Amino acid sequence: MRSPTAIFLCLVTCVLCLGMAGADAQPYPVRPVRIVVPVSAGGGVDTLARIVAEHFSMALGQRFIVDNRPGAGTSIGAEIAAKAPPDGYTLMVSSSSFVTNAAIQRVRYDPVRDFQPVTKLTANPYIIVTTPAFPAASIRELIALARARPGAITYASSGTGGIFHLGSELLCVMAGVKMTHVPFKGVADGYPAVMSGEVNWIFGSPISALPQIKAGRLKAIAVTSAARSMALPELPTVAESGVPGYEVDAWFGLFAPAHVPAPIVGKLNAEAVKAMRAPEIERRMGVEGTSIIANSPGEFSGQVKAEFGKWRSLVAKAGLKIR
Repeated sequence: MRSPTAIFLCLVTCVLCLGMAGADAQPYPVRPVRIVVPVSAGGGVDTLARIVAEHFSMALGQRFIVDNRPGAGTSIGAEIAAKAPPDGYTLMVSSSSFVTNAAIQRVRYDPVRDFQPVTKLTANPYIIVTTPAFPAASIRELIALARARPGAITYASSGTGGIFHLGSELLCVMAGVKMTHVPFKGVADGYPAVMSGEVNWIFGSPISALPQIKAGRLKAIAVTSAARSMALPELPTVAESGVPGYEVDAWFGLFAPAHVPAPIVGKLNAEAVKAMRAPEIERRMGVEGTSIIANSPGEFSGQVKAEFGKWRSLVAKAGLKIR
């Protein structure tokens, strides 16, 4: 027969266990959630993260806090998110640069193994722009110049390893030409170099390049997506301008650390889709030439894996130095 003390301890243990089970059964989220943004505040990634955070906060009843962690070409923020506990309380909104960076340099995360993609939020093409005085008015003419003068034609980027760099190198490899990379600290530094003729061309994002194109300070010669841009429907794609199969999109996605439970990922996906499909957000993105994607976790996972393989293959083919 058990003593009164033993019975008391048994009852206490049962109560504690029931309490813990009840806590575990509480619907996600039960406390504030951090959304890591691996770039500085104020840009496109940060803006989109704040749109998602505001919707999540209202829909799920907890604060979703944007935490900007810039540095090392998105690698610092990506590492923080990758190493967070897989409980759904740390998320990340990033551009594709965290994938390209891992393809060309040593980073302390794997974009496929260490992350659970939740949804690709948006995508838009880049615009290949030159100085107005540059003699090439099309991709075919740019390639012809590069073949006639190997290494003499230059392109700017927002830094080694980013999507501007690897997307430009992909064009060189697929066209079979050699052009010279001129990296800058950011696209804001690259644009003036192209406008002045110091560098011949650069990838431009629609939101920042369109005003310069309309003002006559930059000349647009192609878009990088598979289909033409809503913002510049008269501008041909690279693929239809002599480089079949070429496609590079600027995308922003929502991620969780690997092994976050499927019900949490599903809930986040459903709410992110609602956020992006809101009429005011669709109108806003349409003006900027941005497409709402809002796909499933499985579809986005496959895309991230394929893209990582694509950029790693390019790094090997182009002989790009991994730092």
